[in-house]
Order: sequence, then C-alpha cells, then structure tokens
Amino acid sequence: MAINFSKLKSSSNQSSIEPRDIFMALPTKDKSYGYPRDVQTEVWKQWFDKRNEKNTIIKMNTGSGKTVVGLTILQSCLNEGKGPAVYIVPDNFLIKQVCDEAIKLGIRVAYDNEGVKGEEDYYFKHNKAILVTNIHKLINGKSVFGLRSSNNVKIGSIIIDDVHACLDTIEKQHTITIESNHDLYKKIISYISNYTEVKESQNFCDIKDRNDPRYSYLVPFWIWQKECQNIYNSISDEDYKDEAFVLFNLPLMRDNWKTANCVISARRVEITLKGTPINKITSFEEAQRRIFMSATLADDSVFVSSIGLKEKELSNIITPEKANDIGERLIIFPKHLNAKITDEEIKNEICNVANQHNVVVIVPSFDRANFWSDISPSQILSSNADNIQSGVDKLKRGEFTGITILVNKYDGIDLPDDACRMLVVDGLPSIRSEYDLAIQGMNPNDNRLCREQIQKIEQGMGRGVRSNNDFCSIVLMGEKLTDVIVNQHGKEFFSSATLEQWNLSQQLWEQLMESTQSPTIENIFALTNYMFERNPEWISASKSNLSNVVYNKSGNVDSLILAMREAFEKECLENYEESFSIIEQEKNKTNDNKTKGLLMQYMAEYKNFSNPAVAQEILLSARNLNSMVLKPIKGIQFSKLTSTNNGQSNSIIKYIEENGLNANEYILRVSAILEDLKFSDNPAKRFEKALNDIASVIGIASSRPEVQFGGEAPDNLLAFSNSEYVIIECKNRTITELISKDDCEQLLSSIQWFKNHYILGEKYTPIMIHNSDTFRTEASPSPDMRIMTPELLDEFSRAIRGFAEGVVKNGVFGNNKEVEKLLNSFKLNGYQIINQYTKPFSKNK
Repeated sequence: MAINFSKLKSSSNQSSIEPRDIFMALPTKDKSYGYPRDVQTEVWKQWFDKRNEKNTIIKMNTGSGKTVVGLTILQSCLNEGKGPAVYIVPDNFLIKQVCDEAIKLGIRVAYDNEGVKGEEDYYFKHNKAILVTNIHKLINGKSVFGLRSSNNVKIGSIIIDDVHACLDTIEKQHTITIESNHDLYKKIISYISNYTEVKESQNFCDIKDRNDPRYSYLVPFWIWQKECQNIYNSISDEDYKDEAFVLFNLPLMRDNWKTANCVISARRVEITLKGTPINKITSFEEAQRRIFMSATLADDSVFVSSIGLKEKELSNIITPEKANDIGERLIIFPKHLNAKITDEEIKNEICNVANQHNVVVIVPSFDRANFWSDISPSQILSSNADNIQSGVDKLKRGEFTGITILVNKYDGIDLPDDACRMLVVDGLPSIRSEYDLAIQGMNPNDNRLCREQIQKIEQGMGRGVRSNNDFCSIVLMGEKLTDVIVNQHGKEFFSSATLEQWNLSQQLWEQLMESTQSPTIENIFALTNYMFERNPEWISASKSNLSNVVYNKSGNVDSLILAMREAFEKECLENYEESFSIIEQEKNKTNDNKTKGLLMQYMAEYKNFSNPAVAQEILLSARNLNSMVLKPIKGIQFSKLTSTNNGQSNSIIKYIEENGLNANEYILRVSAILEDLKFSDNPAKRFEKALNDIASVIGIASSRPEVQFGGEAPDNLLAFSNSEYVIIECKNRTITELISKDDCEQLLSSIQWFKNHYILGEKYTPIMIHNSDTFRTEASPSPDMRIMTPELLDEFSRAIRGFAEGVVKNGVFGNNKEVEKLLNSFKLNGYQIINQYTKPFSKNK
C-alpha cells in the first residue's frame, strides 16, 4: 500500500483532555450525539477537576448517558498520557452494549473477538484504544492484570461500571463452591464429622444423614482452624488441578484460608472469605486513576467491602446536581393495599396489560419462573440459557409483544420506551451465598442483607426507564418482598429519587383507600392508567417532585461494614488482636442484642488464635444475647476472676518480681499508668486498661470483662477476695453535671451480668467513675451504687503515687510487713479504697 504522509503527526501535538471538548470534537460520531446532556456536562466537569485523585466515584441515574460519560473520560485519560485504559462491566452482554456505544461515538475500543484477546490488540497496547472487558477477567486467580508470573497487563486508568452489579462476581471469585456430587464434598465432611459438637448438631445430621435441603451448617471456627490445612491440601491435590475453583478462586483465597467461612448444606460445601483481598490484582491496585461508576443507589458499602476504599474517599461523590434526569415510575403494590388479593389475580391483571404494552417480570429463580410459564405469548430469559441478548433485542426492535420473564437478572439491561411499559418485581431476590443464609438464620434482621436485597429490587425497578422522557409502571409482588420493604422498613434503603417516587405513588394509594377500604385488583391497576394515558396532572406532579430531589454527595456506609473491612485488612496481616478490638468497638456501639451476639462470635473467632479458652467464654456470653450464634464446646464454663489468697502486700511483691522491676522501674511503671488514669477525651479503653493495670500494681486481682466477653459485661472488675468484688463502669470522658439514664442503665446491666455469672451471695459494690455524683430524675440507680468523681480520682491517683514512692524506699522495697503498713496508711487496702475514694450518689430533684 502507499503511505499517506499527510496523516503523520508530530508527537508534540496535544489532543484535548477536557471530556466535553473531546465529545464535541469526535469526528465520526453518530448524528444522534449532537450535544451532550446537561447531566453529562456536569459530571465531566466535576470529574475533570478531580481527575488526579486515585479513586473517584461517579453516580448517575439509569438512562442518563453513563456509558458515554465513561468512555469519554477514558479517552481523556488516554489523551493525557494516563493509559492503558480499561473499561470494566459486569458481564459479556454489557461488553457488547459498551462497544456498540463506542462505535457510534467514534471512540476506538478493543475487546475479545474471534479468538483475539482484547489486551493483545495493537491499538490498546499503544494507548490508542480502550479495552472493554468484564469483571471476571479483571478479578480471578489467573488474572492477566496481576496474577501471572510475568507479562501482566498494566493499567493506567480504569473504570468499573455498574459497581453494585459487579459485586456478585467479585464475591463469587473469592468463593469456592464444591457441589454435593463431587468427591471433595465427602472428603471435607469427613474432616469435620469426627468432632463431638459436629456429631451433636441436628442441622449437620439432617444434612449428612437425610440430605435435607432446608438446613445449612456453619463449621465452627475452632474446627475450621484445626482442619483448614487438611482441606486446603485436599483441594489443591494434583487430581483437581484443572478444576475451575483451583485455577481461578484458590489463588485469591489462599492467604486468608485460616479465617475463611465454611458452610455445608445438602447442595454443596461453600468456602468464603470475610473480605475481598482485591489488592492481589496488582495492576488494578497500582493504577493511577480508578473511576467507579454506579447508579444513584443509597448504599455505598460495596465501595468499602469489595473494593477496599476508605471512608474519606466517599466524602465527595460526583453526581448530577438534581434528580430530574430520571423517568417517571408509578409504583403499585397490590397485596400491601389488600392482603386478600392473590398472586393469580395479579398475574391475570398483568396479562390484560400485556395485551397492549410490553411487560417484563423479574423473578428470583426458575422455580418462580414456572408460575408464569402458562402465559402466551411469553419468553423466559436468563444468563444460564444465554438468551438475554437476543430476547432484549427483540423487545427493543418491537419484534415481541407480551410478557418477558427475566430470571435473577436485576441489572445491566436497558429496556427503553415501548420495550417495557410495565415492570414486575416478583419475589424477594435470592440471598447470594450459603454463608449469608447462615448469617440470616443467626440475625434475621441483618441490615447488610436487607440493604443488598433492596438494592437489587431498586436496580430491577430501574430497567424500564432509560431517560427523563421515559415512563414505566412498577408492580411489586410477593409475601417476603412485602415483609422486607414494609415491615422491616426496607424502603428506607431506597435512593432519594426512588423514595420520592414511592412517596408520590403512596399518595395515590391513600386516595384510593379513602374511597374503598378493600380495593380490588382492578381498582389498584386502574391507577396505572394515569401514566399510560399520559395524564398531564400526573406528569406534572411526577416531574415536580423529582425536581426537588438533590443527590447526596457524601457516601452512605454502615459503620459495621467499615469495621468489618478494617478488621479484615488487619486479618490479612495476621494481626488478629487488632481485628478483635475493631469488632469489639463496633459491638459496643450497637443496641441490638442479636447483632451484638453475632459480633461477639466474630470476636471469638479472632481471639481463638491467641486464647482458645477465652474465645469459648466469649461465645458463651454471646449466646446470652443471641441464642442462634455458634454453640461453644460442650462443658465450657464461665471463668471467674479470683483473688490471690496471699493478700495485697504479697501480690505487690510478686508483681515486682515477676516483672523484673527495680525501684526506679517500679516508679516509672506507676507514673506511666497514672498518665492515662484521668478524666480526659482520651479513648475510654486507655482509661479502662490503666485502671486494670493500676489494680495489679497495688496487688488487687482485676479484669476487663467487656473486652473479654462483650455484651453487657462491666468495663472493669476487681476482686478483693473470692467473695468480694467491685463492678466498675468508666465514664472518664463525661463533662455533664448529671448522670444520664443511659449511663445508669449500663451500670445496672453490668450488675445483672455479674449476678448471671457469679454465685449468689457474693458481695459486690457497683461503682461509676463519672464527672457528676448526681443522677438525672428519670434514672433509677440501685441503692448500693457509689461514684468516683474527678476529685476523688485525683485523690486516688495521688495516694497511689505516694504509696509507690514509699514502697521503693530502703527497708520497704520487698518487705511484706512494711508494704502492708503503707497500704493502710494510704487507704489502699481492699474496702478502704471504696470508703476513701468513692461516695454515695445524689438524685436530682
């Protein structure tokens, strides 16, 4: 061929890097892309100002041109020399959608095509094309982006689109599933079935002996920690080297194997991690720019739990200014308005609608799809059948009219305009994993699981509106779905725009209910006519309500998700004590006993690496809060704090000897502890530890039950003798003039904890360390409570300092009798402390 030298350019020529300018200058873009939408321009500008941040989050409504925004941003990155550029989507179906959009724009893309791998494309390798691929290819145990021994594909800039939809795949890639017909299934069961606690589990017996599909069994962590190496060796055996879970899952999981969750059911063995070590994909970890795109869903936990972003990186999310870019949705909820309406009646009414409009029904499983199988015309589409692309194309081209059933497909499908005028969400989306099913059994109201299901419902509801001029009626069906959305307040997890449309629809329901207390199915479906007939008042009300919704630019992440991710990251470093402390702090914040009990189970698992006996005691305490958590080993008893029988003076001398302290070192030790034993805004745990340590310095047996056992246990417990105890709640950060009802109830709970675990008749004194000695009127303190105020704490500290100075004098250091005299002199001998350094409380009148 003849070379056209006029096409040759100087390497110094600069291409535009502002996304909107790039869009406007694209020479071959389809004529339908005349000017960008306002929301696209808004987002481009915000991103451009932040483009040099490593991680940015973009949230745009379904149908607002998100793909165009993403492709143009990556082209900007290439123009600025921040390549190679990669565009990640949840599945192959969406690869085609993105590539089709790129071709219409005139942006060059690379993808796997006819045996040629996208990453080997000449233009991609030379930073002149965007690689479009799926999340599977990015995250797997043989990833070309970081898990090959050499020649890994580098990433300069990457977009992960539909992050929430990618969550399933990310977690599946960090899960090993062994079906019950695999010989490894029996091998794994054989490893754990010899333990007494396993043999005595009715769930396990029903699975093993009766193959009952209703039950699952979470392998106790102490058994897993003993047997995990044997199980690992079996899975990685030469016989299974070509298994997909060995090739693509095990390499991602191997470093966190000791803390994996193993759940056995009659269907399968499932092994999962407590988090996703996504940093193993080194090219992704080292990318200069990582852009995460999602719909405007309310919960941002996925960015933390699956991607590992920090809370501060969620503080300034890129969004359009307002929600007026979303289409109309009128929601009806027949069984919520009249519980007597049957599913058959709803189906019949939907069939009537399908005579005039395309209806799409999303079901969670093939079992539920059978409920709709008698309808004609209908088509059932699923990823398993690999027919989603062709079925959706028929809808878009107008080649099919009737009812389309989507099986467990809540995201990644565009159904604009007449392709879908009514969308039915039939039933609650399935819980993702066996482990999540086990967690739901322990805590039915687990917020994370509820949020994830609501998120899928909302994603499904978004399939039918793809622009602000589009409209679609939404029908919600199913008993469980009703329970989660209404009774468990799941609607509170909707995004602001969806919640506004819910509230607007609810106003229609209420007007209907005013006219008839038990509306018929016909009455309820008649509401959709306002939308289908394009009633101008309905359109005006819908547009007006959405125009007032402003997107939240701050991330919304449950503190529990943050804690679990932080604990997982410490776990990756095998710093299990820090993982324990992080979960413990989160446990102390929650008021829900079932959640507390579950968190204590996590704490016990981490504690088992350093102190198996204490781990079992924590589990024993957890069962008092949540009877559904793991049972401790049979026969485990609560380990009580006991006093030494040698008296305080002997204990002090023993303490000095065991710690190898000379006189100066003893003084320095006491001084260091007392630095933390004061009222201040220092963390409460530092004060509690100092109190525990100072008790040892003066020869008193002490413990921190809340740290050990969680739940309602006291901060500190002292044992003057084996029948005389002091129960202490530390409120060293308080500045209030009165003691609150909540603080009072906390000490009352600690007293009850002591009564539950110690023999009745043992003497105890409850003490609160607080800024005030006066309870609020609404508080109900027990008469035996005493208070240590800041002034009394200072006196106590001065006495200890004076005592320590006396101990190190010649003739006293190591002398039992002289130490005993000093204890009495400074009022530090047993109950002298209570009489001298605490006082009775007052009650506010």
